[in-house]
Amino acid sequence: MTHDHDLVLRPTEAQTAAALAPPPGRTGGDLVVETLRGLGATTVFGLPGQHALGLFDAVGRSDLRLVTLRVENNAGFAADAYGRLTGEAAPLLLSTGPGALTALPALAEAAAASAPVLAISSQVPVAGLGGGRRGHLHELRDQAASFRDVVKSVHVARSPSQIPSVIAEAWESAITTPHGPVWVEIPEDVLRAETVLPQVTGMDATPHELAPRPELTALAAHWLSNASRPVIIAGGGVIRSDAAGKLKQLAERLNAPVVTTFGGKGAFPWNHPLSLRSWLEDRHTTDFLEDADVLLVVGSGLGELSSNYHTFFPTGRIVQIEADLGKLESNHPALGIHADARLALQALLETVSEREDPGAPERVRALLAAVGARLATQDVTLEQDLLRSVRAALPARSPSFWDMTILSYWAWSAFDPKHPNTMHSAQGAGGLGYAFPAALGAAVAEPDTPVLAVSGDGGAMYSIAELATARQHDLDVTWLIVDDGGYGILREYMTDSFGRPVATELTRPDFVALAASFDVPAATTTPESLRADLAGALATPGPSVLVLPTTLKMFAPTHL
Repeated sequence: MTHDHDLVLRPTEAQTAAALAPPPGRTGGDLVVETLRGLGATTVFGLPGQHALGLFDAVGRSDLRLVTLRVENNAGFAADAYGRLTGEAAPLLLSTGPGALTALPALAEAAAASAPVLAISSQVPVAGLGGGRRGHLHELRDQAASFRDVVKSVHVARSPSQIPSVIAEAWESAITTPHGPVWVEIPEDVLRAETVLPQVTGMDATPHELAPRPELTALAAHWLSNASRPVIIAGGGVIRSDAAGKLKQLAERLNAPVVTTFGGKGAFPWNHPLSLRSWLEDRHTTDFLEDADVLLVVGSGLGELSSNYHTFFPTGRIVQIEADLGKLESNHPALGIHADARLALQALLETVSEREDPGAPERVRALLAAVGARLATQDVTLEQDLLRSVRAALPARSPSFWDMTILSYWAWSAFDPKHPNTMHSAQGAGGLGYAFPAALGAAVAEPDTPVLAVSGDGGAMYSIAELATARQHDLDVTWLIVDDGGYGILREYMTDSFGRPVATELTRPDFVALAASFDVPAATTTPESLRADLAGALATPGPSVLVLPTTLKMFAPTHL
């Protein structure tokens, strides 16, 4: 017998078809947007190009926030910073050929720093794929090959139905430990083609956990619990896995001094009695680390900058926790634990014994005093005072972004970031032009927090066009430009190595007038007035520029 309510609950075939029929005019670009929204994206970075217009049209019809920059590489830096601060995959939309290739240095930095960036690029139409050389505008024989050795993974969609799965797979790759940039390609005609596919729903891209093997953490805990002079090196992996709290607990339980790498700034409290801070380019620190009978390295590959330019030769046992398998034991033999830093530190906390060592804080004080005494023999008061002024002016929770310039090199060793994940630089890949566009991305991620960018005049010229971006989107970034009339650090390196610099002196603009032409408030400051001027600029909403004309120098190296 049929009941009336059965007739009400069962839709007719026509009703079902009407419910499943996609809205007219939907394209492959809409499938990209729907997938991104389903995965949780709210913001995308990039700039349009001819082959990517179908994608940007779809973004323009959506509720995604589109942050357009003026140069693809700078858009990549902005996405990098957004990913570092949020831990989310930051979509970066690019066009074929020159537009895509221009973003390569930014993706190299994201790869070196394990920043989760989801680069989505257009491609020539499907008929032009496979190296057929049909003569399409922006055609490359194999565009993905240009990125394969830089990014974490490469994903290609060649039909509309492949788009959701390809993007979800790439998203999952980007946010699975170790984080990193990923590359997606979609041909122009696929982005433009109308689709009859239903609206994308139910997307999921859950990252895989990278847990340590228990027999390894058990042995590591035994070594650490019974060590005479344990020391911890904390790298960027501690920051990325949000493990600073667990690191502090472990260090205190073991009474083990902690030094942070330049990528791990903020992983351990600067003024903690066990803090060796970040003086890795100092022979006193190198000797201290070499003397450890058990060295715990967390989230670092002990590369060039973290090993005082490979002059660090440990004499004790090493335990290395590293999520990037390629970095595990890449520089020194160790008990290698392939794992996320947070999960590995938690395992150690559950197994190590309390270790008494009342002399550890005194050894830390002696080491820092020796570093200070070495600096006192050099004429570097100006540099130290400038860092103190920046630290005093910058709110404790404000992110700061540092370009490859002398003041940044000082900051790697001597700047107190106050909190984890607040200090970032381009020391991963070492390219110029990172600070300002990255700071813009950070301002998008944390809109209620003033952000600081620090550049030299040479590096500033790489991203000067983004003053227009800062103004267009009214982003709260203060840009400090240290103007020494050239590539200051290269000037030092060349003079030291070859007796004279070549191609390091630069003709540069009047930065204050140039910023004003973008309607960005700007002023010249001095070492004496920097603290007050910077505090004022940071306290004023919107973009601003401060120019500091001065010539700085590096502290003497200890690795030569």
